[in-house]
Amino acid sequence: DREEMPFNRAQRAWVYRAAKNIDSTVAFGSTQPINRPGDFILLNGPFPPLEEEIKPRSAITFGAGYARQPYSTNAFFNISAMSFGALSVPAIRALSRGAHQAGIWLNTGEGAVSTYHLEGGCDLVFQIGTAKYGVRDEHGALSDDKLRAVASHEQVRMFEIKLSQGAKPGKGGILPGIKVTEVIASTRGIPVGQDSLSPNRHTDIGCVDDLLDMLHRVRAITGKPVGMKAVIGQAAWLDEFCRRINERGLQYAPDFFTVDSGDGGTGAAPQSLIDYMGLPIQNSLPLVVNKLQEHGLRERVRVICSGKMINPAGVAAALCMGADCVNSARGFMFALGCVQSLQCNRNTCPTGITTHDEELQQGLDPTDKAHRVANYAANLMHEVEVIAHSCGVAEPRLLSREHLLIVS
Repeated sequence: DREEMPFNRAQRAWVYRAAKNIDSTVAFGSTQPINRPGDFILLNGPFPPLEEEIKPRSAITFGAGYARQPYSTNAFFNISAMSFGALSVPAIRALSRGAHQAGIWLNTGEGAVSTYHLEGGCDLVFQIGTAKYGVRDEHGALSDDKLRAVASHEQVRMFEIKLSQGAKPGKGGILPGIKVTEVIASTRGIPVGQDSLSPNRHTDIGCVDDLLDMLHRVRAITGKPVGMKAVIGQAAWLDEFCRRINERGLQYAPDFFTVDSGDGGTGAAPQSLIDYMGLPIQNSLPLVVNKLQEHGLRERVRVICSGKMINPAGVAAALCMGADCVNSARGFMFALGCVQSLQCNRNTCPTGITTHDEELQQGLDPTDKAHRVANYAANLMHEVEVIAHSCGVAEPRLLSREHLLIVS
């Protein structure tokens, strides 16, 4: 149960049961090892709160005082970036509807926003990747007019500038030509049937000041909170990043910083980057939080994290390490029915999630799977609340580092 990779059977089985609203309790004893370096242990408190002392989840606000339209939510678990193209039409439809039912957001990924994202009525985070799909002009540069058009959708609550992705830092997005259908090509503004290869980085972001300029520009144009996503490797730039924010003014700071783990997922990437590039979240998340605190920016910048946190304990551990919210992609893929066949890049996904073969998509009913998406999110957040109470606090956002031990 604990041997398969990248997610073992016990991890996947919990998601399947949660998505189907099946009892997730287990019997006899744990099969989870807790003595390996990097394993974590949640530390229970001596006097957990009574039922009447438990508090509802508190809300957090992004962009307060800086964005014309700040965004508030009480959800601490949301759907991470997965682009239309990497995922199929019925998968996007199910995620959009399920996110709306659960009251969580859906990150569009770098493939732009489609009608399928919008039709479910959920809150959306529009991701601006290095190719700037959906907001690029005819020369591939960022278009102010297209930014305004995307921001005009009320459902688009925030924007995220993607610097790098945990599964392939330093490598742009890859969508094989076999998956570039007419509707995907139209959505992205690219040729049908040709590989969609994003640049290794934003051509207009070559230093910290360029990044701050971009964050400020997108917020000024859209009026909505703007953040950034990065996997952390070499960390010296974080000091310069924080220092320049303080020198130029807090209006140049990101409204949020999404820290992506070096073991994050992808539809297609070189194996050497998947296996060896970038710090895992247990190293990078505390590092980013510490840097923001050292420079007096922690209250200004919300911290989101993503990467293999598909079960309640992993989400709780991330909250303990300092995250305000946790995003998951593959957890929600499992909720849709993913069986970890590792065929995401071949257009042959047997469950219809990452294929555009309509015959293979027939088993993915968006209405049924939307309920499973919502169930998974609700059950996971409920169990994180149970963990928080066991740690002695009234709600998950009160979890802190004193409630977590990392085995060394």
